[in-house]
Amino acid sequence: QVQLVESGGGLVQAGGSLSLSCVASGLMFSNYAMGWFRQAPGEEREFVAGISSSGSNTNYLDSVKGRFTISRDNAKKTAYLQMNSLKPEDTAVYYCAADFKLLPSRVQSIYDYWGQGTQVTVSS
Repeated sequence: QVQLVESGGGLVQAGGSLSLSCVASGLMFSNYAMGWFRQAPGEEREFVAGISSSGSNTNYLDSVKGRFTISRDNAKKTAYLQMNSLKPEDTAVYYCAADFKLLPSRVQSIYDYWGQGTQVTVSS
C-alpha cells in the first residue's frame, strides 16, 4: 500500500520559515517525480514545486521562486519543501504527490499518489 505522509506545517509569522517533509512508503521512490501542491480556502489546488526522480530538475510556481526550495533524499524516501520569507498568501493546505515519471508535471491529474496534506498558516 502506497502512503505519502506530510509533516512540518504550522503557524508562522510573515517573513518566517517552515520546512515540510513528505515520507513515502510502498513505492520505489527513486522512480517517481514529486510535486508539492497547495489549496487555500475557497481556491483551486495549485502546483507549487516539482522535482524530477533523480533530483536534478526542479520547477516552481512563479510566486514562490526564490523563496521556496524543493529537494529530495531518495535513500530516505523523502521529499522536502523549504519555505522562506513566508507571506500570508502562502496560507494553505500543502500536499505532496508522486508521479511515476522522470520529470515533474504541473498538472494535478498526472500524479498517481497523494498525501493527506499539512496546514500552513502565515499570520500578518
